[in-house]
Amino acid sequence: MQSHSPADLSITPRDRRFGRGAPQDRHWLAGDPYQTAIYNALSVTFPKGEAFFVESVRAFRDGTEPRLAAEIAAFVKQEVMHTREHVAFNRRVTDAGYDVARLEAAVDARLAVIRTRPAIASLAVTMALEHYTAILAHALLADPAHLDRAEPETAALWRWHAIEEIEHKGVAYDTWLHATKGWSRWKRWSVKAKVMLLVTQNFMVDRTRGALDLLAQDGIIGWRAGWGLFHAAFVAPGLVRRIAGAWLAYFMPGFHPWNEDDRPLIVQAERLLATA
Repeated sequence: MQSHSPADLSITPRDRRFGRGAPQDRHWLAGDPYQTAIYNALSVTFPKGEAFFVESVRAFRDGTEPRLAAEIAAFVKQEVMHTREHVAFNRRVTDAGYDVARLEAAVDARLAVIRTRPAIASLAVTMALEHYTAILAHALLADPAHLDRAEPETAALWRWHAIEEIEHKGVAYDTWLHATKGWSRWKRWSVKAKVMLLVTQNFMVDRTRGALDLLAQDGIIGWRAGWGLFHAAFVAPGLVRRIAGAWLAYFMPGFHPWNEDDRPLIVQAERLLATA
């Protein structure tokens, strides 16, 4: 199965390091505990989650045509560097006084369940989560104001990560098409759709619990925590609300991540990084 990405796509691992030796404010994003909690809770998932993505895609790389094999190799390199940088970022989160042990345990528990299933299930989960990261990256880069009031090094980290998530957004999907080439279109779609619905439920529940855990450590609990988190995610700046249409597109016949070529966002974000 060949790659369905643009013919001139370059998946370029960018070996960058962010925030080394610099303290990070507890509420590094605009002094807002709610927005900070959303990003911190997401970041805690990345080291083990992205290692899982690599493992899942690598399991099906045999027999891929050369272009897709090269894209898988570049995807792996990017994910390894993302893991390294989010390990460093998460260390700054704990240095700021947060205990993320419960959040990490939740990630471990989810991955342990997934790993009891066949390898193709892990690839389907990876494909769904890679769609999430790609559409979140798109929303993040489409409106630079999301990070304009963040600490500069931290903003650069998230923009760098978003750039590479867009670049490799088709790799897990194309690997899935390769791995399921003997399936009927109906079976492929139905499995993909069911897994996305399950992943969405778990993603939303787990990230909400994680963010609420972090807010509780700030002394923000009850209705105040719930409303503040909802407002940040769905109202203003509303990053989760902004991905609703792109999430639904996943279920449409003929969907492929590269049906929308959003590489101009990469060019725009790289300019911001260059001037940071």
